Order: sequence, then structure tokens, then C-alpha cells
Amino acid sequence: MATETTPSATETAAAASSIPPPISTLAARKPTKFHVIPSRNLVKPIRTAFAVYAPPPSARAVHPEPLVSYHAQQIRRLDRSGARTNLFSKKNPDAAKPGDVLQVTTNRGEPFAGVCLSIKRAGVDTAILLRNHLTKVGVEMWYKIYSPSVLGIEIIWRRPKRARRARLYYMRKPRHDMGNVEHLVEAWRRSRNVFSSNKGRGAQGKGKGGKGGKGSK
Repeated sequence: MATETTPSATETAAAASSIPPPISTLAARKPTKFHVIPSRNLVKPIRTAFAVYAPPPSARAVHPEPLVSYHAQQIRRLDRSGARTNLFSKKNPDAAKPGDVLQVTTNRGEPFAGVCLSIKRAGVDTAILLRNHLTKVGVEMWYKIYSPSVLGIEIIWRRPKRARRARLYYMRKPRHDMGNVEHLVEAWRRSRNVFSSNKGRGAQGKGKGGKGGKGSK
């Protein structure tokens, strides 16, 4: 059989007085007024009063949009240069849009290129859906643009006319499907090699001219 003892009023008051109040309550909040209780004992009057505090501020009033500020903080941490944010910003006229062919490079394998079917803008969880054909089979991949595993996102080919829809899911049908986009990727790589080779030749020409040829006079 178990027994339970109830502490007296004096023991309860002593225990309560021995526990210090929270520091934040004393430092941050101050009583607005003191409520005095008049004593009914005329022989030995006892004056008692207790402090009245204002209600704590609402968390919604202090932080009206905590999720938006959290997403902005994470985006600043993951995209310090702001290049990826600018690449998919609606305010940027040269931003990537649905219908463009994009190539995503990750640290898990070869780059994946495909036509962008949709852009899901959700703060730090912003993602793009790419579609391509591998061995004549349609393959779709979701990529989060702020993911640490994504090393780079490049625009391979731009759609001549802007799409009228934000989600081009109709391109899954054979009538509108672009198929394999490897020929666009190869053309983009050749153009990059041409520009890089021209820059190299220009640098070599300047170096030869400075060694004592006609350019040195």
C-alpha cells in the first residue's frame, strides 16, 4: 500500500520562494501596475498586492512570415553569388523559361540535359523538371536548383517563342515531344569550342608579336 502526503501551505510557500523566477521574465517584461487587496482584519491589517503584467506579444505579430525569412536565409547561404536565383527569376528577361533546353551538372554522374517542362518556385525548394529520351525511352528528372549536389545549370537552347503555359506537360505526347536533345547539346559544345579556340589563338598571336616580330616595333 502506498501513502501520499500533502505539503502544508507554509512548506509550499517556502518552496516557491526558494525557486528563482526566470531571468527573461524579469529582464524583458515589467509589471504595468500593482493590484492591491485591502485587508479585512482591523486588528492586524495585512497589506497584500500582486503585479499585473501585460500579455506577451503575439508571435505572428513579431514574425509575420517566418517561413519566407527562413527560405531567404537558406538561399543566401546556398547561393552566395545569386547566380541561380537570377537564372530563374521572373524579373530577369534572360532567365530560363519552360520550353528551353537546360543541362544540369551534378557530383553524382554525367550531366543530364533535357527540355524544361515546368519550374516549381517554392523558395529554397525551387525545382525544375527536365525531359529527354534515353535509348528511345522518355526520361524525366526533377532537380532542386539550390541543392548542394548540383554543380551547375546551363542553358543549351532557347525556345524561339515563349510558351503560353507555365507547365508544358503536353510535350509528353508523341505529337509534341521533342525527343532526344543530344544534337542540341553537341551544337552547343561545338560553339563553345569555337569561341574558346579563337580566344586561345588571339592570345598566341599577341605573344608572338611581342617576341621581336612586326608587333614589337
